[in-house]
Amino acid sequence: MESVLETIKKNIEDELKKLEIVVDGVTYEKSGNYYFLRVVLDKVNGIDLDTVVEATHLINPILDRLDLIEEEYILDVSSKERGNE
Repeated sequence: MESVLETIKKNIEDELKKLEIVVDGVTYEKSGNYYFLRVVLDKVNGIDLDTVVEATHLINPILDRLDLIEEEYILDVSSKERGNE
């Protein structure tokens, strides 16, 4: 699964760079009865909700095209949590 996650990360990074977004991490995990593909994003000065939505719209078609995960899953795109800086 690790190589699948790396492939996903590499493919979405190029598209998100256009928005100056960095992919901080990609994980795949089961929680309860559901599988989650979690993509954590970061950007200088942080990411607002509109940017997360825009990034999700870019990521979805890439994942559909790659079609690397057999199970049904929920895509969870979020921003990197920031502590008190």
